[in-house]
Amino acid sequence: MAVEVILPKVDMDMETGQISRWYAKDGDTVTKGQLLFEIETDKAAMEVDAPASGILGDISAAEGAVVPVGQAVAWIYAEGEERKGGNATAVEPVIVAEASVPAPVNPVAQPVATPVPAVQAEVSGVRATPLARRLAREAGLDLNGVAGSGPKGRVQKKDVEECLATVAPVAVVPQRVATPAPRPVTLSQAEGALNAVWLRQGEAGYLPIVLIHGFASDLNSWRMLLAGSNLKNPVLALDLPAHGQSPRYVPDSIDMIAAAVEATLTAHNVGSCILVGHSMGGAVATLTAARGFTDVRSLVLISSAGLGPQINGAFLEGLIRAKSEASVTPWLKELFADEALLSKAFINATVAQANDAELRHAQAGMAAQLCTDGTQTFEIRSSLAQLNIPVRLIFGAQDRIIPVAHASGLPGEIGVHVFSKCGHMPQIEQRDALLRIISECSKVVQ
Repeated sequence: MAVEVILPKVDMDMETGQISRWYAKDGDTVTKGQLLFEIETDKAAMEVDAPASGILGDISAAEGAVVPVGQAVAWIYAEGEERKGGNATAVEPVIVAEASVPAPVNPVAQPVATPVPAVQAEVSGVRATPLARRLAREAGLDLNGVAGSGPKGRVQKKDVEECLATVAPVAVVPQRVATPAPRPVTLSQAEGALNAVWLRQGEAGYLPIVLIHGFASDLNSWRMLLAGSNLKNPVLALDLPAHGQSPRYVPDSIDMIAAAVEATLTAHNVGSCILVGHSMGGAVATLTAARGFTDVRSLVLISSAGLGPQINGAFLEGLIRAKSEASVTPWLKELFADEALLSKAFINATVAQANDAELRHAQAGMAAQLCTDGTQTFEIRSSLAQLNIPVRLIFGAQDRIIPVAHASGLPGEIGVHVFSKCGHMPQIEQRDALLRIISECSKVVQ
């Protein structure tokens, strides 16, 4: 049965997309998941995979063509099947959901648009990451003369720095550690952009602050921090995969979560930003900054995971199993040095999540994947060592989830703040101090 290949909708405002390149031609045999073509919108470049295996035919949009969302651009036929142009038999249309809507339980086969994080085409036609464009702009470097080492020849940060080192070595800020190429991550459409909400519109001229919560929480957990604050920055908060209103899949790695964050920032037109992450969100924020696709100007890490292998495995397992207020509350008390700071609203929100069986099942899978046998299976120290941006790390001296000792042994350029009489939740236990730190980082990068 012939399968229709359509131009998918990859962000909420998208009406058309330009086909920038075909990777297969009419008559080629293709397999499901194979890269078929690349499209560009005014926000990003996207790769579209084959929704089925078969023979590609009836390509109706050439490279450079601007195509409306939902229009067929080709068909995939079974071996020996009559072409559509020749009155093909039954046709199976492909339906593509918007990137922000989780896929149905039994979705129809569809082309998968894979985000190329935070990448846009220059007017000159050069493809480069936002960070590479900023570095080139500040150095007065023409990107047309820079050879890109990224996917499809995209210019990355290291390409600009290598070029500057050749023509003007003094203009380059030396790296502490050679920057590794970002590890490739493929996201399906259902695993693309995450749920995100602008909690503050902010004032013109201030960089957006992006908030990334920790395990078993959601974006609403940040509202207490922001209430009554005088931050002037726009504030965007995300729900991680398997949390809040984001798609409920189990990511294979922290890299996969970082790629989803990058896709989300692209969808919300966030270029340069300040990242603030708590616990697991701190590890995600660090890797997002280190990958170099997003122009992260400053990093604030709160009780961050990924700095050592130890973690309170009993807490993770107990919180996942608990379903009632009576069983949830003892585990939540582990988060605080002063249990009186554990509010009724915090407990109620956690109980509501605990009784969402699908949500908790996905979170259990995430905990098993990223914290196997009570051990953190990922690390961010090497990523922190390669960053040349302001970084602040905040820990509570009485943290019972992640040992405060993990804050030791970091590069001297990283500001480390350890608060006494504070546990795993400095954003609640040391709210005013944390807001001052975020404000200071915001001023540094204006």
